[in-house]
Amino acid sequence: MDNASDITGMIEELNLHGRRRTPFLFFVDFELKHLHCIPLGEVRSDTILYFINGLTNAPACGLCTNVTIVKHPVPYEEYLKAFDRVMEELGKGNTYLLNLTFPTRVETSVPLRDLFFLSNARYKLWLRDAFVVFSPETFIKVNGRTISSFPMKGTIDASVENAEERILKDDKEHAEHVTIVDLIRNDLSMVAKDVTVRRFRYVERIRTNQKDLLQVSSEITGELDAHYNEILGDILFAMLPAGSVTGAPKKKTVELIKGIERSSRGYYTGVFGWFDGHDLDSAVMIRFIEDDGGEYTFKSGGGITVYSDPRKEYRELIDKIYVPVI
Repeated sequence: MDNASDITGMIEELNLHGRRRTPFLFFVDFELKHLHCIPLGEVRSDTILYFINGLTNAPACGLCTNVTIVKHPVPYEEYLKAFDRVMEELGKGNTYLLNLTFPTRVETSVPLRDLFFLSNARYKLWLRDAFVVFSPETFIKVNGRTISSFPMKGTIDASVENAEERILKDDKEHAEHVTIVDLIRNDLSMVAKDVTVRRFRYVERIRTNQKDLLQVSSEITGELDAHYNEILGDILFAMLPAGSVTGAPKKKTVELIKGIERSSRGYYTGVFGWFDGHDLDSAVMIRFIEDDGGEYTFKSGGGITVYSDPRKEYRELIDKIYVPVI
């Protein structure tokens, strides 16, 4: 079966569950090659653990320990080569914003399953022998007929003097955020009407085991048709991959990412979530650690524009390698 057939099958399965109002968990990778939809009653906690805004299948766990993470990032010179290729494409007008990511080998003091329990995030997913993700970023939510997306663009060390003022006044960060908000507005307009930016560039604090970070998001909403549940799969796949982790224009930028990044992203920057029979909630799979045969790889990155400074972007990539443990 080819990938197009797989995607069509997944869309039909999601639509069927939506039509029947069957609660399910779903997760898909960035390249849309690995597609999973599992009725909630069939999710086994020895294989998959999820936490979605307080709703979870995880058993009670009394773990309490310090978490350390040792980073082995790629050399700056290697990052710079990829950064320069992005700048070439920006100069040609082939992209206006490209989210460049890299894998970083890491060592942790606890296994990935324990990190699921110890981390503090809105969205968490652990897949045995594969990965753990503790994401702060919502992909889409559906409550009633309102669909919302919360693209996250802009990160700064909270300890920097006047950190919030600095990031909100930074020309590069502002341009990057505006581009993604516009992209998400267009994506939502494919599936909803009356699309509106309800909140623009609000700041949230993320507490980690290393330092506090400030992250900038926006809230964009629209109104779905009354029987949206019958086309849940069409809605989700119309918006994939997530615009906040690709760039603009989306289709061309995804093509460039595949040529510039040194390895496939896999589940990193994919999407996971659930439908409870009435409403839907989902996350972008960022803050992601992959289990590669017992060795761990933390994947991270950031948006590159013509205003980007490679040293700052390299530092942001490393700053995003953290576990949100207080």
